[in-house]
Amino acid sequence: MPTYDIYTDGSCSGNPGPGGWGAIVMDGVSKTPLSGGDPATTNNRMEMLGVIEGLAFLPAGSPVTVHSDSQYVINTMTKNWKRNANPDLWVRMQTLVDERAVKWEWVRGHNGHPLNEEVDRLAVAAMSEFKATRAPAGRAPAGGAPEPLSDTLTHVDSEGNARMVDVGDKPDSVRTALAGGTITMHPATLALILEGKVEKGDVFTVARLAGINAAKHTWELIPLAHQIPLSHISVDFESDAAAGVVTITGSSRTNAKTGVEMEALAAVSMAALTVYDMCKAVDRAMVIGQIRLLEKRGGTHGDYTA
Repeated sequence: MPTYDIYTDGSCSGNPGPGGWGAIVMDGVSKTPLSGGDPATTNNRMEMLGVIEGLAFLPAGSPVTVHSDSQYVINTMTKNWKRNANPDLWVRMQTLVDERAVKWEWVRGHNGHPLNEEVDRLAVAAMSEFKATRAPAGRAPAGGAPEPLSDTLTHVDSEGNARMVDVGDKPDSVRTALAGGTITMHPATLALILEGKVEKGDVFTVARLAGINAAKHTWELIPLAHQIPLSHISVDFESDAAAGVVTITGSSRTNAKTGVEMEALAAVSMAALTVYDMCKAVDRAMVIGQIRLLEKRGGTHGDYTA
């Protein structure tokens, strides 16, 4: 049985966002490129899928060395990093690994290694294909195609002046919204948070309270937002310790004439800023991003799912 080498990589435009994975399988004689992607994914999932699809290409029992520039993959498999995120893919990968004789080798990314650069191009090309074909944002009623975006701005009058929308004639209805975002930091910083060793205190508890408070005061923070009664607001955190990524979600609910997307978005935004504030003494390079509406239910414009 031949000895194989697999070079893998993943790429993502946004995290989450459209992504692609690549794998190059070599047996000493031939070289087989593989690639694929997903319209809504994360970089870590693409890194993992490159390995998974490369291993799945080989028969059981094959001796193989996996070369990857992903510390998330390599250190999880060799140093027992926690597998809190992406449990579905870790199960698939472990099953494939158990059926083969696998060695792991980390390759420094973008350091001139020709096969690492080649597989990176495969992943980026797959990502670009999904990015180019992704449907534009818009309202998507249940059972139908996405509704076109409106060609008018409701907060601007006929003369181009900013205005507050009059919702007095609209009926009260139950409305819910879900927003999400991320803050990326050094894995050591996230370890301090998870171990409760940040000097300022319990980061996620304080950030959760800050997010809830921001949602309650959205109308004071955003000039043309209405003051609405909130029946529910929650802020939750999911940590990817190996990658140093915290995913934040905020959900809101009201029975009113308008809302509640801005309240959910305000909650996520302030929670992320609070995490930054509490940890900036040890990590000023943290990056906040991907804050967006994930889901909206109720109201006169129909439901929306990102």
